[in-house]
Amino acid sequence: MKFLSLFGLSLFLFFSVQAEEAGTYRFMSYNIHAGIGVDEQFDPGRIAALINRHRPDVVALQEVDSVTQRSGGLDLLQWLGMQTLMHPVFAPAIGFQGGKYGIGLLSKEKPLSWKQIPLPGEQEARTLLIVEFRNYIFCNTHLSLNEEERLNSIAIIERELAEQRKPVFLAGDLNATPDSDVFSRLKTGFSALTDVKKPTFPAVSPQECIDYILGFTGGKEPEYAVLSAAVIPDSVASDHRPLYAEIRLKTQPNRILATDPYLQNPIGNGITVSWVTRVPVYGWVEYGEDPQQLKKVHKLVDGQVICNDYIHKIRLESLVPGKTYYYRVCSQEILSYRAYSKQFGHTAVTEMREFRLPSSEDDDFTALIFNDIHKKHDVLDSLFEQVKAYPYDLVFFNGDCIDDPANQEQAVRSIAYYNRKVGADRIPVFYLRGNHEIRNAYSIGLRELFDYVGDKTYGAFNWGDTRFVMLDCGEDKPDDHPVYYGLNDFTQLRLDQAGFLKQELSSPAFKKSVKKVLIHHIPIYRFRRPNADDDRFNPCKKLWGDLLAHAPFQVALNGHTHRFAHIPAGTDSNPFPVVVGGGNSLRGATVMVLQKKGKQMTLQVLNAQGKELLKLDL
Repeated sequence: MKFLSLFGLSLFLFFSVQAEEAGTYRFMSYNIHAGIGVDEQFDPGRIAALINRHRPDVVALQEVDSVTQRSGGLDLLQWLGMQTLMHPVFAPAIGFQGGKYGIGLLSKEKPLSWKQIPLPGEQEARTLLIVEFRNYIFCNTHLSLNEEERLNSIAIIERELAEQRKPVFLAGDLNATPDSDVFSRLKTGFSALTDVKKPTFPAVSPQECIDYILGFTGGKEPEYAVLSAAVIPDSVASDHRPLYAEIRLKTQPNRILATDPYLQNPIGNGITVSWVTRVPVYGWVEYGEDPQQLKKVHKLVDGQVICNDYIHKIRLESLVPGKTYYYRVCSQEILSYRAYSKQFGHTAVTEMREFRLPSSEDDDFTALIFNDIHKKHDVLDSLFEQVKAYPYDLVFFNGDCIDDPANQEQAVRSIAYYNRKVGADRIPVFYLRGNHEIRNAYSIGLRELFDYVGDKTYGAFNWGDTRFVMLDCGEDKPDDHPVYYGLNDFTQLRLDQAGFLKQELSSPAFKKSVKKVLIHHIPIYRFRRPNADDDRFNPCKKLWGDLLAHAPFQVALNGHTHRFAHIPAGTDSNPFPVVVGGGNSLRGATVMVLQKKGKQMTLQVLNAQGKELLKLDL
């Protein structure tokens, strides 16, 4: 049998192997006595049922027959593989009763490769089975009854395993007790994953431990943590009791982060640093004006550090506007989080980034506004190509960009792509909710990934002397529409925003601002067309129209319709111009560039081919 190389496997992308990256596995070892129970009945169905009941990822089996007289011509490992829906690998040690006898392995994951190493055994030949999987190597053996042969076997096993470049585990019937010289020798290079004080043999009334699951360390710190372990109290199916250990592999530092850090909510002399990891971590941010003198910030709530999670948001406060800050994100994997013990893995540390909040004199800015991307990365690529040369200061994603998010993986994939494209690790981004961000199973989960101004999906903030007011129109159908199943109440959300708008429009911050920009996804104002239905669902205009009728906004920026439109002031009782971004195709998509220089503000709209569709002086 050809043995494939155990080295040089390529790392896989996070989302395609998320379960494997999580690194939690259940290993089992079982001397099955050729399927013959203590009642002297050959009944391999009992073995299969026990394996299925405990659902191991890998089970090492000893005393396995293959087409022998004793097994009635049955290839026992192949049969067990079919009964458990696991991949079998057989390692024969001797010929026996017209067939073969040895050890085997069953695994949920298809092995990448395997090889068999002969071990000392004068009366009965012994063997070591080494099986390679994507993230680890698992070995199985059944050592000799002779102590000298067992000690020599340990030396061979250690030499073989020292060559491997993945975490290595060894299971089997070692025919040696924990107080033996054999086990003392093992402890120099292995650590026990199971409790050696729990006896495994004989099955009916076990008196001694001779079955083990071990981790190979080679004298180094283990690359795993033990989450649980037990001897399974079955006293019938075999003359040994099975045992299992559940472990979690350490994740390599370059695989811990699922996204780059991204900046949000740059208001109130603070900014939020967000990122996502593939594994639970203790995360913190180190930042300062001098990259050689950084201070550490983590998130505290009610006296506890928020950790052991995948999504991280840490607020940096008391920043000085106009200063350049350097920062990096640190994520230490948490392998096990228990009441009185914690086990940690490796720490991922990002490269140093920098950002700057505008000072009170920084009234000029350039903002990019994207809308209705609908997770189409090629659309964003083409739009960004037209504006990447602009020295922009902030970015808005104005709704229907993370549309219909079914799960966290899907949402993170798009957000990570958008953020990397626009450089959100140094330029703050604002995610406004469109009606499609409201739909599907993970819609409410987006709140974990976004950091809303004022912790609401609507709000207001200043960039220099320009006031941005952001609104959330909710869904584009009434709350009682059957597709919502009575789970929406955007009527109340819009009423809440009417109160917010009234307060905002009379606030000193709004009144003192030189320029004012309204931004929301669904347009309130529309072109009037012949025979148009004026009774179309438009609750925002009814609720907010009177408040906005005299509001001195320079412009309202919208999306949703997938059709670029410029609605001059007064077209539909709108007191200010309205610009609606285009759709989610390369033919119809647009990007807006809002610039302020001195007292002048301009809005430019470009399509995906770089053609200027509009330029307004505001």
